[in-house]
Amino acid sequence: MFIISAVIDFVSKHERDRVIEISAPIQLATRQQESGCISYCFAADPAVENRMQVYELWENENSVVDHFKHDNYKKMLSLFHESDIIHSENQIYRIDRHEPVYDEEGNPKESFFD
Repeated sequence: MFIISAVIDFVSKHERDRVIEISAPIQLATRQQESGCISYCFAADPAVENRMQVYELWENENSVVDHFKHDNYKKMLSLFHESDIIHSENQIYRIDRHEPVYDEEGNPKESFFD
């Protein structure tokens, strides 16, 4: 699996909120139309008023590569190019292993991947 994580800072909270509102249909279309998309969320950061947090989860590398060729990605990219972004950071992570955070009783585990 692959995770894409990003923070995008806009010139103002108003601009961030505008982009989130306009991008909502694109986010939904990506989730519904693109094979391998497990999660695709661009949301307001509750602690930094002009920041958007991005979280994407993809089944495999091919699904990420295909996403970058899809019209949904092109629409999102166009929206970002038309907005007032002052800073962004983007990373992709390959996930080789994963497991639940909590044990059977609902308590946070004390160790992982034993």
